[in-house]
Amino acid sequence: MKTVQLSRHGDSSAINLVDTDRPQPSPDQVLVEIKAASLNHLDLWIRRGLPGLTIPLPHIPGSDASGVIVDVGENIEKWNPGDEVVIQPGTFCGVCEQCQSGREDMCHSYGILGETEAGVQREFICLQVNNIGPKPKNLSFAEAAALPLASLTSWNMLKNRAQLKQGETLLVLGAGSGVGSMAVQMGRYLGAKVIATGGTEAKRSLAFSLGADEVLNHRQEGFSKQVKALTKGRGADVVFEHIGESTWIESMKALATGGRLVTCGATTGIKGSVNLRHLFYKRQSILGSTMGSVSDFYECLHLAEQKVLIPVVDKVFGFKDVRAAHDHLEFDHSFGKVVLESWS
Repeated sequence: MKTVQLSRHGDSSAINLVDTDRPQPSPDQVLVEIKAASLNHLDLWIRRGLPGLTIPLPHIPGSDASGVIVDVGENIEKWNPGDEVVIQPGTFCGVCEQCQSGREDMCHSYGILGETEAGVQREFICLQVNNIGPKPKNLSFAEAAALPLASLTSWNMLKNRAQLKQGETLLVLGAGSGVGSMAVQMGRYLGAKVIATGGTEAKRSLAFSLGADEVLNHRQEGFSKQVKALTKGRGADVVFEHIGESTWIESMKALATGGRLVTCGATTGIKGSVNLRHLFYKRQSILGSTMGSVSDFYECLHLAEQKVLIPVVDKVFGFKDVRAAHDHLEFDHSFGKVVLESWS
């Protein structure tokens, strides 16, 4: 079978399409034929190499995918060959207290396909049933592949961690990204007033089309003042952060008294200073978040099937053009998700 493989850390030339053996499912697994897989910035970081994270090479990247079940293990009852599925990227032990209570994302051994173990960018993959869900019928395979990691991450951030409420003001940084585009739609669904930001005119137009009430340019100095002006001096009740170092100070300034900043990433850098006096005097909260639970995943699939969530696809590449897809995401990305589709 064809497999995307990372042979070393470096630029896109470190990624190759190679032939490997087709796996066979164990009694408790299903065998999925991958029809489409999307890229995340995580794939770029893994390719370049992450400080403190040792990744055995060669490595199969990829967290997001959609496909069709072609075989099932003898213990599988609820899934059958021919079922169209979306892959849930989180991995966990399944037996600890957190897993048993339905908070698998809090498992001590929680991991992500394509990061802590081999990923989905291959023609066939064997998976546990906790790692699959039914593909929404209204989505193409490419659209479905763009859904899992971004929607699961955004939903957990807003619904569980920040507990966004109807009538509150939500500030979404980087609305043109995968997680950002999902956050705008989720904020609207949860009844919040959504202020979004985008670094280009195209990304700002996208944010409006997804339901944002106001859209700002986060590359302009002092966007927190614009947020304050739009909220009559109060600021945002929830700030959705993932850009990191370049926007962190302004994001904190944009936060209201009693507000919650929730973050899942640091695309522009890992350092973010905090004015502790403001933090405790304004009773603010800073919340970290990574992915979400299996029930969160199914909730996102339901919202996509109800057309509440619309995955945004920027560009589709063939798997044979995976290097070009990496370069596009790294240097020419416009908005939405970059997707790999078709092995021929």
